[in-house]
Amino acid sequence: MKEPHQIKAALDQFTGSTVIYKHWLGFKYTEGIKYLADETNCYWLLDAIFSHQTKQLLSNPNLREFQIWHLQVENKSGVLICEWDTNQEVLRQEIEYTDFPLSHIKLYLVEKILILPSEY
Repeated sequence: MKEPHQIKAALDQFTGSTVIYKHWLGFKYTEGIKYLADETNCYWLLDAIFSHQTKQLLSNPNLREFQIWHLQVENKSGVLICEWDTNQEVLRQEIEYTDFPLSHIKLYLVEKILILPSEY
């Protein structure tokens, strides 16, 4: 696995996606997300984000088209947070253990496609 600074530098190079991948839950993700999942072995993160796409969450009109997701990691445990706008938290999931190498990652879910901020 690459060092965290190498992963961050590589992620910053994704500025659009010509290939869209389909997740088994029916949602989609970009090349940048695939790179992140492959490099950090975090397909579980995609599963977690997509599994929260329930009628209850999507009944909030602010969340149907755009969501901000943060994974914050400290001491091998994490917190997954969904926001509808900056600092407007609507969901929080505690993650007891993770070997995710970055201390923080922010992702966007835009019209059912998970993307990196640089791909927005």
